[in-house]
Amino acid sequence: MSEENPFASWPHLNAPRAAAPAREEPTRHATPLERFLGGSPASVAVKLVFVSLVVGALLMWLDIRPMDIFRGIDNFIQRIYALGFGAVREILNYLLAGAAIVLPAWLILRLLQLGGRS
Repeated sequence: MSEENPFASWPHLNAPRAAAPAREEPTRHATPLERFLGGSPASVAVKLVFVSLVVGALLMWLDIRPMDIFRGIDNFIQRIYALGFGAVREILNYLLAGAAIVLPAWLILRLLQLGGRS
């Protein structure tokens, strides 16, 4: 049997890799609209149409119609609105109940302090 390691001729796994070729800078600069959209308006429109078609087919397969989505969003906003103003109304009730005691007490203390200075 030979003394040599059978894996000695294999390439080393940690060997440095060759540097990637440098990319050339594009000759045309993107417009602010292209930077905002993430590409040219035409290519973004084609991508959006394709994704909309796939998502629409999936939603139709799940028997979810566009009006169901809009009604759901409307109901969600109405529940948040009702919940939010219910919480604000509750906080205002606490505030007014506390102010009914605190403000007269504060006013009396201020008047007593003014009377004590003279």
